[in-house]
Amino acid sequence: MRAKVFSIALLVAAVLGVSAGVSHLPRIDANAAAPALAQPAPAARQAAPAAPQPAAVQTLPDFAAIAEANKGAVVNITSTASAKPEAGAGVPEGLENLPPQFRRFFEQMPQVPQPRQGMGSGFIVEPDGTILTNAHVVDGADEVRVRLADRREFKGKVVGQDKATDIAVVKIDAKGLPVVKLGDPAQTRVGEWVLAIGSPFGFENTVTAGIVSATSRSLPDGTYVPFIQTDAAVNPGNSGGPLFNLKGEVIGINSQIYSRSGGFQGIAFAVPIDVASNVKQQLVAHGRVERGRLGVQIQEVTQSLAQSFGLDRPRGALVAQVEKDSPAAKAGIKPGDVLLGVNGKNVERSAEIPPLVAAVKPGDKATLSVWRDRKKQELAVTVGRLEADKTAQAPAPRSNEKADTGKLGLAVRPSQEGLVVENATGPAARAGIRQGDVVTAVNGRPVKSVDELRKATDQAKGSVALLVRRGEDSIFVPIEMG
Repeated sequence: MRAKVFSIALLVAAVLGVSAGVSHLPRIDANAAAPALAQPAPAARQAAPAAPQPAAVQTLPDFAAIAEANKGAVVNITSTASAKPEAGAGVPEGLENLPPQFRRFFEQMPQVPQPRQGMGSGFIVEPDGTILTNAHVVDGADEVRVRLADRREFKGKVVGQDKATDIAVVKIDAKGLPVVKLGDPAQTRVGEWVLAIGSPFGFENTVTAGIVSATSRSLPDGTYVPFIQTDAAVNPGNSGGPLFNLKGEVIGINSQIYSRSGGFQGIAFAVPIDVASNVKQQLVAHGRVERGRLGVQIQEVTQSLAQSFGLDRPRGALVAQVEKDSPAAKAGIKPGDVLLGVNGKNVERSAEIPPLVAAVKPGDKATLSVWRDRKKQELAVTVGRLEADKTAQAPAPRSNEKADTGKLGLAVRPSQEGLVVENATGPAARAGIRQGDVVTAVNGRPVKSVDELRKATDQAKGSVALLVRRGEDSIFVPIEMG
């Protein structure tokens, strides 16, 4: 079975630390020479050999202090997204041998949509309720709920999301909240201890520890992210949670795992916090993310290619093609050039070029270190703008259906019996209302039209009670309005 990279938003992890002590016994040298028989016994008693020195004791870092100082700033995020009805629900299990005329009935019957819920983590970066998390945690959500460590819950607003880096910004209406301290991923070294806090499988404020396994790791779907690889236990539900160094600073956002089973197998990846902070600033300021562009196709430099171009060893990114009229073409970059650096930062592998160029603001000048004709030279290039990525834009307002009541998350149509539910999302879906239910009254007042339902809910505060008929039964259903 091939291993795959999984995003880790959830739909019980336990860490046991075992330390082993080593006892040291006096060492007996079997090869030591025996005393000569002809030698007389010493007049004085020989001094006893010195006692062996105890081995140096190494202690683990104080993970408890880091966890205690930051647990209040780590949050649990639950997202709810409506599922669209699909034609052809299929034949129920166990009835596959039905006659064709009955099979067609099931195959043509529309599938009843069920709300889809996801769970992940996040952390507060501003006291005003600004939260960082993964884009895949809130992607497509009709409603986002944020639960703090003190068990308070808030409705979250998605300020914006960027799928290219898997970063999203969520805002809650609160003040004076605890925040994390951000660190510098560039100072992170392989082998350093790190700490992850999140909600794996829904277990809030779970703490796991490990080390940094690698830095600047590139993944197939993470072109613009030089991931931090770690072996700290990360599982579904940890998505969007912080990765701390021993200074108690956030250096990354736990985003993906590499696994054969979908569960943790010792390889997890975090988005560096400097990448996330840059995305956050752009989303908050502009609602979208701008990235720089050169207009080249590059490939890895192998040993044989390095020898061909006169490089001392494989490094950099070999330019295979230059787009016509692109920023690279205007700067004089040619196929066969090897890009060795961008703005003073050395490039070891070709995967390092996209994030470095993307980080340059479109329109700004960048200095490229280029290997050409067996010597190094510098070229100035005015970086262009990467075509707008739809995934990097703030969510556009949803178009209201004619029968959308908004606050309740209900889409209804009038009928002789009342208002038939076409679709239920958000508060209504959480309350258990589903397609086919008939709403006949709001807070005891009969409703027969969409306008009457909307007017009744607009006048209500906090929650409303809908009288719902399902089959032959009727029941009041309390709904907390969005």
